[in-house]
Amino acid sequence: MTLLTQDEYRAIAAGLDFPVNAFIDGASRPAASGKTFATVNPATGEKLADVAACGPEDVDFAVEKAREAFEDGRWSRLHPSDRKDALIRLCKLITRNARELAVMESLDSGKTIYDCETVDIPETIHCLKWHAEAIDKIYDQVAPASDNHIAMVVREPIGVVGLVLPWNFPLLMLAWKIGPALAAGCSVIVKPAEETSLTALRIAELAIEAGIPKGVLNVVTGSGPEVGEPIGRHMDIDMVSFTGSTVTGKRFLGYSAESNAKEVVLEMGGKNPAVVLDDAENLDRVAAHVVNGAFWNMGENCSASSRLIVHEAVRDELLARIKHHMQEWNVGDPLDPETRVGALVSEAHFAKVSSYLDGADVLVGGTAKDGFVEPTVIAVAGNDAKQAREEIFGPVLSVITVSSFDQAIQIANDTDYGLCASIFTANTKRAIRGARMLRAGTVTVNSFGEGDISTPFGGWKQSGFGGRDNGVHAHDQYTQLKTIWIDLADDADEAVS
Repeated sequence: MTLLTQDEYRAIAAGLDFPVNAFIDGASRPAASGKTFATVNPATGEKLADVAACGPEDVDFAVEKAREAFEDGRWSRLHPSDRKDALIRLCKLITRNARELAVMESLDSGKTIYDCETVDIPETIHCLKWHAEAIDKIYDQVAPASDNHIAMVVREPIGVVGLVLPWNFPLLMLAWKIGPALAAGCSVIVKPAEETSLTALRIAELAIEAGIPKGVLNVVTGSGPEVGEPIGRHMDIDMVSFTGSTVTGKRFLGYSAESNAKEVVLEMGGKNPAVVLDDAENLDRVAAHVVNGAFWNMGENCSASSRLIVHEAVRDELLARIKHHMQEWNVGDPLDPETRVGALVSEAHFAKVSSYLDGADVLVGGTAKDGFVEPTVIAVAGNDAKQAREEIFGPVLSVITVSSFDQAIQIANDTDYGLCASIFTANTKRAIRGARMLRAGTVTVNSFGEGDISTPFGGWKQSGFGGRDNGVHAHDQYTQLKTIWIDLADDADEAVS
């Protein structure tokens, strides 16, 4: 995609008409209470719009309409190819409105327009298209049985699902969830993060235009206590998929236990290690991967490489190359296509991230001002420092020096989290052995990454459980398995038996 100039993006921003109401049963609706909350541009502090501050009564209404849509089969029993066609039409509409969505995403979240244009929007479209194309290609099964029986194992949509989104990738995480959920035939209630609600509302409008029936895709905006918790406790929601902090994710387990024992899928935090061994090849390339892993999306990424665990033999050379590559990661106006590091999402989050720099042994960077934190590298004495154990969720890389392979793996695994990890080594056996030993849902070798749409993404330990995003495995969490046992025996067969 060809990027525009900063002035052209600002012109688009000036002409945007922000969606501000919840989207329920195919229509834009204010909160039943009439309340609103302000959503602001974190890069400037300016208010963008007043968005509907929904409450439990709005959740009830959305669930009622989602249940009606599910039970009458307008989507859940639609032919798979028809569901596919509707989702493909949605992808085309997103493509036509890509620039508008990219600018809206940047304004609402502080993300750089560079990332929104080159990563978030293309990946959102690719994700929805991938799951759409999978709809009529996932087959059910016939289990082995006697000659007098047929045993069918079929998938059926789980029902009405709540999708609770984070603020760091508003559009992309929306796609990760509605893609497989809608493909499976579910009706959904989306709760976007309070900080970043605008693009989810716009996608809901486009979904109706694409022919997805009313009541199937609903977006209820508001706070965690007023919308998120009622979704988690609702007796007529069959399943919740949550992406966000570990602290909040755990609450949904309690909500489920205290209500209808709904299924819960959690994708939560990470404290992801990048292990660089003494035989790592091409340290310049390693440095580029580490820098990208640590600072992409301002470090507001659950899979960010936030711990560099590096062998003492290559530490100094690698840090020199990391410092060189960090020069490419400039901080500035998110609507400037030359900017690589934008604003943190909110004042509260800026204060949290900045606090980890107090008293730290800063090797590179360290400036935090007016909602922006420059990419920063700090040295920590061991794995017990709070910067090595707590999820900072900002552009801060903690460096831990080790003297052996075994020590590196031990420190990498010494964490409450287990989302992602990477290992850099020229020795194939060490690479595979290390990848097997690292306790994480995704392990990359000689690179930073999360796989792609075809590979399952999710974590171990307190990074989450219950299902996976991406790949065909993502469809599993939105379906139930049913056994249909068919007796073929006639009366004569039964008499003989």
